[in-house]
Amino acid sequence: MKSPSRKVVLTCAVTGNAPFNRSHPAFPVTPEQIANACLEAARVGAAVVHIHVRDPATGEGCRDPRLFKETVDRVRAEDPKVIINITGGLGAFLLPDPQDESRALPASDVASVEARLEHLRLCKPDIASLDVTTGNQSEGDKEFVYLNTTRTLRELAKGYIELNIKPELEVFSAGDILFAIQLAREGLISGVPLYQFVLGVKWAAPADTNTVIYMKGLLPEPSIWGALGIGRTQMPMVAQSVLLGGNVRVGLEDNLYLRKGVFATNGQLVEQARTIIEALGYEVASPKDAREIFGLNS
Repeated sequence: MKSPSRKVVLTCAVTGNAPFNRSHPAFPVTPEQIANACLEAARVGAAVVHIHVRDPATGEGCRDPRLFKETVDRVRAEDPKVIINITGGLGAFLLPDPQDESRALPASDVASVEARLEHLRLCKPDIASLDVTTGNQSEGDKEFVYLNTTRTLRELAKGYIELNIKPELEVFSAGDILFAIQLAREGLISGVPLYQFVLGVKWAAPADTNTVIYMKGLLPEPSIWGALGIGRTQMPMVAQSVLLGGNVRVGLEDNLYLRKGVFATNGQLVEQARTIIEALGYEVASPKDAREIFGLNS
């Protein structure tokens, strides 16, 4: 276990892209709501806010660069210190026709590398996620392939270097870590690599202690890492990641509930995570601390 004096970076992923329970009374959808959720999370301890956007009319996830820009501008106008982390994972959804899997259904959204970088060029975030994975996933009764070829990942990584954006290497399994290491060997990841273990996604790595220990053991030295758990594993994974030397992520993207049957806000989830971190004897990193830990420009 790391020294209890170390500072833990707390990220809040405020809305995500996936369908959500429409019964939630305050799920953020519009740019104003998403920005306010970011600010709420920052006020109670999140040093980093991870941002997706949604179609304000339908609530469905989308990748409209103008919505990202409006959201980010609203956050920066109110809190210029909080670290902006924008998703880079959109434009990778392949929905095969179940009657003929050689055909993609119209609901698929597989975009060019340039289109996937457009919102990042516009917003210039500190960090953007780079999902180093391809995998089978599902949303309700729809099965899709989350598609990121090695060719695409290399081109995205080049784009991040050009834009001076630190990639958050989201890894869902052991092989994802190995390819992320390969990207670094090829000079496509600059600085100390930042890994995020995404655990508990169906058909990917489970959210448990053995998984964290194993995946941590694959990381190169030096590395920065954190782990998140989906759904009911969110808070147990906060404790597990902290105890094993990592950083943490919570928020409505990954979990809608404060406890069974009780919907949460992002601020409540951050407060709960902060309580866990501090109860274990650690400190929650400020945005200034987090910039130093992650090697970001001040």
